[in-house]
Amino acid sequence: TWATEKPNAYSEIIRVIAEGDLVVVHVHDRVNKEDRGSAVVDIFRVENDKIVEHWDVIQEIPEKDYSGNTMF
Repeated sequence: TWATEKPNAYSEIIRVIAEGDLVVVHVHDRVNKEDRGSAVVDIFRVENDKIVEHWDVIQEIPEKDYSGNTMF
């Protein structure tokens, strides 16, 4: 499994937004503490207290930030 292959990996939840039947989670995923990691946005649609749909967007954090804005 992913957890067994990457035992030092961790995720930091940056923000959670919920509106109606949608929940959005913005996460900073890293393989280890030295890794810049990836910015992840997970979108869940909930129905009767269960997740019925899931989408995600994942982008590696670039070495150089050209916009002047962070991903978090």
